[in-house]
Amino acid sequence: MNILALTNARVCHHGALLSPQSVFVNTSTGLIVSHPPTPDFETFDLHNRILAPAFPELQTNGCVGVHFTNYSSDHGYLKNLEKILPLLKPRSFDGGATLLGAHCEGPFLNPSKKGAHNASLMQIPSQSAHSDIYGTTSSIELVTIAPELPGSTDLIADLAQSRNIRVSLGHSAATYSIGHAALNSGATCLTHVFNAMDPLHHRSPGLAGLIALPSSSSSEEANEDEKAKAIVNPETPYYSIIADGIHLHPSTLTLAFRSNPQKCILITDSVELAGLPDGLHQGNAQVPHQQRKLGNRVTIEGTETLIGSCCGIDECVRNLVRWSGCSLAEGVRCATENVSGMMGVRDRGVVEVGRRADFVVLGKWGGVEETWVAGRRVWRMKDDDEGTIGD
Repeated sequence: MNILALTNARVCHHGALLSPQSVFVNTSTGLIVSHPPTPDFETFDLHNRILAPAFPELQTNGCVGVHFTNYSSDHGYLKNLEKILPLLKPRSFDGGATLLGAHCEGPFLNPSKKGAHNASLMQIPSQSAHSDIYGTTSSIELVTIAPELPGSTDLIADLAQSRNIRVSLGHSAATYSIGHAALNSGATCLTHVFNAMDPLHHRSPGLAGLIALPSSSSSEEANEDEKAKAIVNPETPYYSIIADGIHLHPSTLTLAFRSNPQKCILITDSVELAGLPDGLHQGNAQVPHQQRKLGNRVTIEGTETLIGSCCGIDECVRNLVRWSGCSLAEGVRCATENVSGMMGVRDRGVVEVGRRADFVVLGKWGGVEETWVAGRRVWRMKDDDEGTIGD
């Protein structure tokens, strides 16, 4: 048994930062193990740095010049989709991140809330069989749907209950009651809450109001008469937010986070301009317009329409900490454990025995200093690299 002990690690666990301890990894299996049976093992001293689960990405459209859904023509869209989706089937890569499947943001979206999506590609569930669009669903783990579209209720139930595919609600003009019904049909999440949906109103909260939905379990102590009169609520949904300071004002971000820190998920919604220099860039088949990049902000040239973000997950964590006042461990939970919980991933996403040893090592302000995959360090920040902001 090849055991490596990561010593003096301050572990992020369930939103708390634990006292320095050792984490043991079987480098043959890539799994976290309990104390080894013999004292014969290697050690790696983290010197009281922070050890967190690796940051998964729940929603990305591309980066460094590659857009995942690019295609050459409308005519070839379905044909190319048939080529793309099978390639996104869950699989591992030596020394790199694991592909956990596809998040299909569409095409069952409301054109009135299209954002930067191409409305001509959007479909209505009652008029288009999802099998004709997606083909085999073996690669698909998550689908974003507008629940007000005709046929959405049956589609949500089929995906969630019959095919074990997570359903999130987004790019939608749905009312609170329609969203509530969709959750009862099997949806479990809201996609980039507050963006591409009706704004929160004090008398008509829309989909965004569902982040504060009490679950049915919260009324377990009610008497039988009260239960009979009450509306049975579905489980409180998870919800994703883009913490780049552009898609949401810091106060709005804080409001969303504080509504339910155990269900809040950080995403980047990154586009292919992430990692590229600022300036004017060509569009793609999804966004057939020139794109203007300025820092993390990307818009359709000549408009204020946001296309996506160029913010990394680690930056989103630091932004959430800075703006909401939460601890770094609480911010990390929104980028790791909450994602695993929402997606039903049980083999990674938490630093505990039996899980895969995928880690990031953070400085005290949340900058990523090292990346570990299956118990092996695959990247470290050079001494002259920027990344440990404030360290």
